[in-house]
Amino acid sequence: MIIHLTDPNDPRVNDYTQLTDVQLRKVREPAEGMYIAESSRVMRRALSAGHKPRSFFMAEKWLPDFADVFAAYPDVPVFVGPREVLEEITGFHLHRGALAAMHRPEPLDIATMLAGARRVAVLEDIVDHTNVGAIFRSAAALGVDAVLVSPRCGDPLYRRSIRVSMGTVFQVPWAKLPEWPEGMSLLEDAGFTTAALAFEPDSLTITELAERKDEKLALILGTEGEGLGDATLARADFSVMIPMFAGVDSLNVAAASAVAFFATQ
Repeated sequence: MIIHLTDPNDPRVNDYTQLTDVQLRKVREPAEGMYIAESSRVMRRALSAGHKPRSFFMAEKWLPDFADVFAAYPDVPVFVGPREVLEEITGFHLHRGALAAMHRPEPLDIATMLAGARRVAVLEDIVDHTNVGAIFRSAAALGVDAVLVSPRCGDPLYRRSIRVSMGTVFQVPWAKLPEWPEGMSLLEDAGFTTAALAFEPDSLTITELAERKDEKLALILGTEGEGLGDATLARADFSVMIPMFAGVDSLNVAAASAVAFFATQ
C-alpha cells in the first residue's frame, strides 16, 4: 500500500493539508472523525492504545523504521514523497519523520469513567493546546484517573496537544462535557468533592486541601489569563490556592496542575 506522491494537490492526502491552520484544523478534524499523530513515539502510543490508522505519511527514508507497523496494517495506505512535496501539502517541515491520520476513538461515557475514578482534573476553557498537552502529561505522570474538558476547551487530540503530552492523551481517560458549569452535576452525582484552583479570600491552601484526604476529588483548572468563571467558583465546594512567594501572583496553568496533582496524590 505504499503510494508515491508527486502532486501536492493529490486528493488522497486531504487529511494532511493545511496542518498549520489551527482554526481550520480544530473544527475540521473532529467533524471528520480524525486526528493527526506526529512522530514515531506518538504514532506507536496511539496504535498501542488501540486507535485505528486511516493512513501514514512520511519521507521515503523513514519506511524501514515503520516496517513492523505497516506489516500490522497491510491495508492502510502509506504516502511517501520528496521533502518539497510533503512540505507543500502540510505547510511545515516534517522534522519528526512521520505523520499518521488516525480515526478518533468513540467518546467515553462520562458516568462510567467517573464511577471508577478517585481523582479527576477538569479543564475549563483552556485554549492553548500546549497547556492542554502539558496538563495531560502531568496527569499521567502523577496518577490522575481521568480528565474532563469543557465544551470550549482546546482539543486534547489536536496535533500540538498530543505532541506536548508525549502521547499520554491516549492513556489518560478523558471526555468532553456536554455543558459547563452545569456539567458539574455529573461530578456531584458521582460523589466528588469539587475544588476550584483560584485565589479567593476564603481559599484553602493546596496543603490544607490535601490534608482533607477526600475520597473522590475533582480539581478544576481555569483558562489562561482570566481563570475560572464566577459561576464555577460559586458552585465548587472549595476554592484552592497554591501559595506564592517573591511577589509572583500565579503559576502557568500547566505548572499549577502539576503542583496540585502532586500535592493531592
